Amino acid sequence: MASANLSASPRENSGKGASRSLRSSGRVPATIYGHGREAQSLSLDTRELEKLLSHISAENTVIDLALDGKSARTIIREIQRHPFKRQILHVDFQELVAGEKIIVRVPIILMGVPDGVRMDGGMLDQTLRELEVEVDPADIPNHIEVDVTKMTIGSSLHVSDLVLPAGVEIVGDAEGSVAVVSAPRAAIEETAAGAEEATSAEPEVIRAKKPDDAEGDAK
Repeated sequence: MASANLSASPRENSGKGASRSLRSSGRVPATIYGHGREAQSLSLDTRELEKLLSHISAENTVIDLALDGKSARTIIREIQRHPFKRQILHVDFQELVAGEKIIVRVPIILMGVPDGVRMDGGMLDQTLRELEVEVDPADIPNHIEVDVTKMTIGSSLHVSDLVLPAGVEIVGDAEGSVAVVSAPRAAIEETAAGAEEATSAEPEVIRAKKPDDAEGDAK
């Protein structure tokens, strides 16, 4: 489980105007909510937040949020950014409760080189890069490793094939594709060209003889 620390301050004023003023002063508006507690408005130091986000995976990192001399174990649920400037506009934190499972997204990392790539020149395509799982906050994995060395051309791996750590449960479609090994590009192009040639070839036309032609042949 990855963890990090961040400090926050209570925020009394709300609304667009107050949020704009807060950002102009170098802080980011935020909210913390959770099971059994009312949502509370906060503010964060912009530089401290950006530095933290530059080296963590926000979706599956437990953040100890220092607030009013106390510490709350949280996870970031949403980061709102400006569509053009990439400026952070707002952050939502969910407070974690001991023994209460949460749903998070965990990166999938493919390990090794498939036999179909190494021996036959195939192409490996990772079709799923994150897996949504339900897990106790104390057991959140940093990532999920998937061994692809035995994959051959035409084979695929699905979510149901993954070996997950104890206590981690899949959320969603267990038959979703994770990785596929396809034929070499040259082979695909050659097959496509052959199919196109067969389609475009002009078929031989055999016409029935007219009655006059038949009489002429008989003469």
